[in-house]
Amino acid sequence: MVTTTRREDGTWYECEDCGMLFDEEADAEAHEGHCDTDSPSYLQ
Repeated sequence: MVTTTRREDGTWYECEDCGMLFDEEADAEAHEGHCDTDSPSYLQ
């Protein structure tokens, strides 16, 4: 699920599974469809 986070620099969309933030809701939803919380690729 994607949650909305408001910060002083705008609205961000967060993947609840791994915590990644996106500036576009569509990007967050696309990421969520193939999010692998066991081994996120951005940490490799």
